[in-house]
Amino acid sequence: MSAPSPGRLLTKLEECRYRFGRHEAARVAKVLAKGGTARFTDVASLIRFHEALLVLRAFPPSTPVLRQCEELLRSFWKRVQQLRKAGADMDDFDPLEASGIAGTSMRDKLSFDVVRWLVKRMPGKVEIAWDDYDDERAQGAVWPRFIPLLEEDAFVEANIPWRKWLESVSGRRSANPAWFVQRIEELGLPASRAAQLYDSLRMPVRWHLENSRISRTRNWRPVRPVFYHQEPLIPRREVSLARELARRPPELVPLSRAEGESVMDLIREVMLVRYRELYGTTFGDPGSVVHAEVGRGVSIYLWNLPPERRLPLRAYVAGLTLKNGVPVNYIEAIGLFEWMEVGFNTFYTYRGGEVAWIFAQVLRCLCHLMGTTCISMYPYQLGHNNEEAIAAGAFWFYRKLGFRPGRSDLLRLVEREETRIAQDAGYRTSARTLRRLAEGHVFYELPEGEEGAWDRFSTRNIGLRVNRRMGEKFDGDVQRFRKVSTERLARILGGKIPPADSLSRTSFENFGLVLSLVPKLQDWSSPEKQGVLEIIRARSGREEMPYLHLLQRHTQLRESLIRVGSKG
Repeated sequence: MSAPSPGRLLTKLEECRYRFGRHEAARVAKVLAKGGTARFTDVASLIRFHEALLVLRAFPPSTPVLRQCEELLRSFWKRVQQLRKAGADMDDFDPLEASGIAGTSMRDKLSFDVVRWLVKRMPGKVEIAWDDYDDERAQGAVWPRFIPLLEEDAFVEANIPWRKWLESVSGRRSANPAWFVQRIEELGLPASRAAQLYDSLRMPVRWHLENSRISRTRNWRPVRPVFYHQEPLIPRREVSLARELARRPPELVPLSRAEGESVMDLIREVMLVRYRELYGTTFGDPGSVVHAEVGRGVSIYLWNLPPERRLPLRAYVAGLTLKNGVPVNYIEAIGLFEWMEVGFNTFYTYRGGEVAWIFAQVLRCLCHLMGTTCISMYPYQLGHNNEEAIAAGAFWFYRKLGFRPGRSDLLRLVEREETRIAQDAGYRTSARTLRRLAEGHVFYELPEGEEGAWDRFSTRNIGLRVNRRMGEKFDGDVQRFRKVSTERLARILGGKIPPADSLSRTSFENFGLVLSLVPKLQDWSSPEKQGVLEIIRARSGREEMPYLHLLQRHTQLRESLIRVGSKG
């Protein structure tokens, strides 16, 4: 019997990805064996093979399948090389859902902190993409800081030979972003200013993955024991968020700083090859990482921000989920008092694999760590300015888990849609309606939470009201506004203003601005005022979660900030 065509082979392999049963493992192993000898002559087919291997590495039915997948993935870069030599269009590897495959190259405009990390992580593999860069204004503003006499040319002449100037001082290193990173660091600027200076250049860099462990192809961690899938996956309809959140909280185990650094490297690798960069994945605190094993081969890592990177008011948690050592999604949660906004992104490759159950385990960990009783999902997660989420019907994923729209008009709309669905099994919500449903947050309150308390709240509302006050009362003079607000808060609370240029001073000033909006602050009781002082001190403390937990004990401050931050 002749061997199946590559197309038929891929179809069989894709059918095996999430189909588990007693006899499936042997069938999958046979298909993989044929796939190992198959030759895929186009990029699209090779990508399909790659994604199927990754799924089976994360959701293996047996030890032989796991080993087959790892062996095929370790040598996958050779298949990419063969296509390149055959003249295939390598741009087909660039889309977000396919990026990061071993043997390919990537190009992006990275932030200073990420590019500094990358040139150390992949020495000799990163270069400036000069063929796609011509920002003369940025070069003229920054380069004279480390190229003497460049002003003589850049400030008054046309057709400036920028590369010639650069090569005169850097020689063969002119294509290496490490040279720029070193020059920026030598300026001795504060970290934030150095980053701003480099970022203003907006230089694209290109990095060559080859057979690197950073690639999506090989980016997994060995785990023991492996969870082998020999029964059907847990579908969304069998996941009860109420039941999962009522279970005993997972044990969150603190990692050593060295282990935390390893997790920070991992999340940067994960985001880099997917053209993503989040504040909490770039600036996470390696000393704050905690880890939970929640079952079924799922490991969840969570961490906070270091004191110098924290937000003015909200506490920040970022995270990463591994399935049998394979990164399958990233997490972002930003909290104030008992409320948190959540971002949960399962990578495209793994969206068929127990996503609802994993989401429930992530929420169990977050609620335990943060003390949350009100969970809110970003509109972006639902499809606001996110056509991928609209196409996936993301709104209904959260609705069927028990989330409700915070806006009454959207709640009425979703109830009408649910009536239509109940009456007509073939009915599907239109993309236009899904976009409207995604215009507002959805909420899930735990039994001990106060329903509706946070429906109209946003820290943006607080920020805008602070700035309106500055414009109306201080004519936009931020320094005078900060000084007056800080001195007022110190008088009312009876506390000393921290030293200038300290993190505790920044916290004190930020709360001074916000509490300038709270009427009759001076009438609060002495314990309430003392509680605010403790909260402000905790904001710049070594750990971030104590600050959030102190907020949860201050009823008066909670009610005041909800009132200030809610739309009237």
